Amino acid sequence: MAIEFTDDGGALRLSGELTIYHAAEIKQPLLTMLQAGNELEIDLSGISEIDTAGFQLLMLAKRETDRTGGNLRLTSHSPAVLELIELYNLAGFFGDPLVITAAHGAGGRSS
Repeated sequence: MAIEFTDDGGALRLSGELTIYHAAEIKQPLLTMLQAGNELEIDLSGISEIDTAGFQLLMLAKRETDRTGGNLRLTSHSPAVLELIELYNLAGFFGDPLVITAAHGAGGRSS
């Protein structure tokens, strides 16, 4: 499944696999959208799979908006995205609130 862009006036919804197989094809359209305005919200709820290349693309988008004085918000993180953010311990890098669902947070761990 490829990434689907749906531009909603400053909002973008990504769905499908954000992997090495798709990162190159969406890099330029994403950067173009970032350059078109000062604010962009990316809905990640439809991401079914993400790997390091996909994560690097999100980091590039964040760095680019920081460089240009813009604002990037990542919202509705899918379980796959949450898992990778947790694995890399990079929630602070993006600075967006993360909502952990009961199903995701119940991973069998105890304090």
